[in-house]
Amino acid sequence: MTTVVKCKSGKYTYLYESTSYRNEDGNPRCHRKCVGRIDPVTGKEIYNPEYLERVWGTAKQPDIIHNVKKFFLMEDIEFSSRKVFGVNYLLNNIANSIGLTDTLKSSIPDLYEQILTIANFMVSTGEPMMYCNYWLKRNDGINIEGLSSQMISKILLSITDEDKMLFYKKWANTRLEHELLALDITSVSSYSELIDAVAWGYNRDKEKLPQVNICLLVGEKSRLPVFQMVYNGALKDVSTLKTSLAVLSGLKLSNISIIMDKGFASKNNIDAMLNDKDKIRFLLALPFTMKFTKDIVESVRSSIDSPDNTIVIGNDILRAVAKNMLWDDKHKIKAHIFYNAVSAYTKRDELYGHISMLKEMILSGQYVDRYTKDIEKYLQIKNSSRNQYGINIKIRDDIIDKELANTGWMVAISNFIKNPKTALKIYRSKDVVEKAFDRMKNCIDLGRLRIQSDTAIQNKIFISFISLILIARIHKVMLDQDLYKKWTMKELFKILETNEVTYIQGQKILHPLTSKHKEIFSAFGFQLPE
Repeated sequence: MTTVVKCKSGKYTYLYESTSYRNEDGNPRCHRKCVGRIDPVTGKEIYNPEYLERVWGTAKQPDIIHNVKKFFLMEDIEFSSRKVFGVNYLLNNIANSIGLTDTLKSSIPDLYEQILTIANFMVSTGEPMMYCNYWLKRNDGINIEGLSSQMISKILLSITDEDKMLFYKKWANTRLEHELLALDITSVSSYSELIDAVAWGYNRDKEKLPQVNICLLVGEKSRLPVFQMVYNGALKDVSTLKTSLAVLSGLKLSNISIIMDKGFASKNNIDAMLNDKDKIRFLLALPFTMKFTKDIVESVRSSIDSPDNTIVIGNDILRAVAKNMLWDDKHKIKAHIFYNAVSAYTKRDELYGHISMLKEMILSGQYVDRYTKDIEKYLQIKNSSRNQYGINIKIRDDIIDKELANTGWMVAISNFIKNPKTALKIYRSKDVVEKAFDRMKNCIDLGRLRIQSDTAIQNKIFISFISLILIARIHKVMLDQDLYKKWTMKELFKILETNEVTYIQGQKILHPLTSKHKEIFSAFGFQLPE
């Protein structure tokens, strides 16, 4: 047993850490080590930095030591418990500040605390849910007793579709007042064969595995996820938009504006949005596989290159025009056409250089198999006795012209954006969805789903959505406050894990904040804990 005892020596009284033990003969012995002294003026205990570092995790002499000694015996301190304070303090304050806690509480009142706790665990660790209970015991700021694997499984089977749809409706309505939404779909692979939504196919990482598709709506300013749906893994992007619109219509959301990439471009999808009874506003990029896209580019190809059509966005200087078009007999749209001359020139230069390299490789006899397809595509090779190489190489200019015809061009259509510069700025903000998907799969244990139940997998993806909201908020603040120049998100949580509290006989005592703790809490706009 270890205690701290006082020992007077001359005019000073010293503090010794005394550890009792028995020697090899079984006789009691005591090992003492000086850890401080009594201040002769104030009568307070002054501890050595090494002892403070070992016992309290800081080498500083905090006032907390004196307060503790006034009210507790040293034996009480020795049998105290320590927990991580900073992690949940940050995450709980984020959830409160963006309205996530209130929305969950009003939508799923019986389980909202468990859902938020699991979400906090996923955000701060990225580990499988089986480790959640261990994390819970080490962290402060949690109002539930435990989260064993069995309890989590029960929670994943208890969340109903009605619960989730009510949450999505309430959450989306709080975000639609402020911003546009970007929409995209990703695939997540699963090893389960018992899930309805899992189907075989190549996921977006080009792996042939069973997968589910997740459709995600994200706010283009806040970068906060707003809504998601899970689809059968065999469905393509264009097959899911109509269902998504139907669900959004059923939620009775107002003022919906969606930004989409070329994967959603089809005549049926555009017709569905233009005819939607809730009049969804959209901005959609078009592929050059559509005749409409090719025709509209040809209509401006010779006239777009002028100072009047020049726009500057960041470091890019482009040409841009907008044209009023009739999509069908009832609907007008605005077509935005962009041309990036630098991009077009760079692509042409790279292709010309590649073809030149192919010619030199053939003439030198250093044939490389991996270039076979490119050689067949761009070059015609015939035997010839008219030159020293014994072959004649002709470049297929028609193939090159066709490939470069649309390089540097982009077309997007909208039923509510009139200015092309505004349209391009908004479209470029769509990358928040792609980054959100990366964070979803890489940070919160969704890269491979291993749950053997359709209901459970749907609800794990739902809780992951809650986690993604928190991650998105952290990411935005770290960008806005330049915190990424100092730490990664993982490093930020490592720092917060050093912010601890000690419980002594039920009293909660916060350890002193470091400068890093204060900087993090201040960057998020939260009051420093006392």
